[in-house]
Amino acid sequence: MFEYAPAPESRAVVDLKSSYGLFINGEFVDGHGTGFKTVNPATEEVLAEVSEADDADVDAAVKAARRAHSKVWGPMSGAERAKYLYRIARILAERSREFAVLESLDNGKPIKESRDVDIPLVSQWFFYYAGWADKLAYAGLGSQPRPLGVAAQVIPWNFPLLMLSWKIAPALAAGNTVVLKPAETTPLTALLFAEVCQQADLPPGVVNIVTGAGDTGRAVVSHPDVDKVAFTGSTEVGRAIAKAVAGTDKKVTLELGGKAANIVFDDAPMDQAIEGIVGGIFFNQGHVCCAGSRLLVQESVADEVLERLKRRMATLRLGDPLDKNTDIGAINSAEQLAKIRELSQIGEAEGAERWSTPCAIPEKGFWFAPTVFTGVTQAHRIAREEIFGPVLSVLTFRTPAEAVEKANNTPFGLSAGIWTDKGSRILSMADKLRAGVVWANTFNKFDPTSPFGGYKESGYGREGGRHGLEAYLKGASL
Repeated sequence: MFEYAPAPESRAVVDLKSSYGLFINGEFVDGHGTGFKTVNPATEEVLAEVSEADDADVDAAVKAARRAHSKVWGPMSGAERAKYLYRIARILAERSREFAVLESLDNGKPIKESRDVDIPLVSQWFFYYAGWADKLAYAGLGSQPRPLGVAAQVIPWNFPLLMLSWKIAPALAAGNTVVLKPAETTPLTALLFAEVCQQADLPPGVVNIVTGAGDTGRAVVSHPDVDKVAFTGSTEVGRAIAKAVAGTDKKVTLELGGKAANIVFDDAPMDQAIEGIVGGIFFNQGHVCCAGSRLLVQESVADEVLERLKRRMATLRLGDPLDKNTDIGAINSAEQLAKIRELSQIGEAEGAERWSTPCAIPEKGFWFAPTVFTGVTQAHRIAREEIFGPVLSVLTFRTPAEAVEKANNTPFGLSAGIWTDKGSRILSMADKLRAGVVWANTFNKFDPTSPFGGYKESGYGREGGRHGLEAYLKGASL
């Protein structure tokens, strides 16, 4: 058991302001909506007051993006656009510690994840798409690819800066301009990124950032002068966006929820598999759309896997996100914590057996101990609904066919994992699993060169790789 041990010295890396405005046409301005507070989920301390964009602010941002696209960014050569993207990537790498600390403060994720995973990937995404900016004609997307125009982008709170890079980097490389709305609980790294845009001398209006909640997001995606909508978030909101843009000429990509199956066979490399299970569901407190939240274990090794899994879970350290030794940080918000608690209680009420790690929970902040449910069936809600927290449901199977049937028995189709020593089994299973991404003997691995996206209620379209360019170019198809 570990006590909460604050690490205040890390905070000195970030120059936190008391208030933050919108970023429109290259400048920070006050929003006309009601301001809102963003808090540190580990302490419930208010970090800053943030402006809220109303319809007029969103309209000003879209107009700035349209002007920049028509007069500067659209006509600019790909080679010149690449210079700006390379510059942004380099600045992000240089300021990586600052971004990592701010991300952990505002989001609640452990600093070692922000420092070693999120922020390096952010820089890599901009470096990668900078390389494409002057090579669009060779991407296999048409001989004369053209940008769509203005892209409206709405991102979630689980990977705030990483999701920003997934959206903005390919859009700019393809010649589009952007109006982006970050999640209301995690707006700070997006606004710090706006400073990077200024530092890189990005032309005014190429990137605009408007903050707010649902009403601001609706204003962004429904604006009549927006050509492209990109959204990552819940399936419920994704459905609403799809309805809102239906019948328009707007191009849309949606990356929504998931309920991934992590499938462990009896011949799996067991030490590696246990680490993959833990990383698959407890990385980022389970706040991952492609998290391996359903563990499917071959019946003959189920007892061994569970025993070893619980032993490994007992070593996880929950506490201060700014402590480099922390494994499990804070849940992002009180609302998300309430949802996790509710579904966990439902799991117990429906007869599943609950086990949580024996760790001390800090008195302040939003916390939930890593939890595993056994005795779970396909009928349990915890096996069907996305919990979006550090909660694992364990089911068993006997044959590969049964594993495929159970893995595909979900309305989602974002990701899956396979653990086995047999290469032929990996290929056979991957061909049958209805998931956009299938990992083999690993989990939650991302690379800017690889496309990511789902099927069914997990959305449509792909982000990453040259596939990620397709969504931002006219007439492109893969």
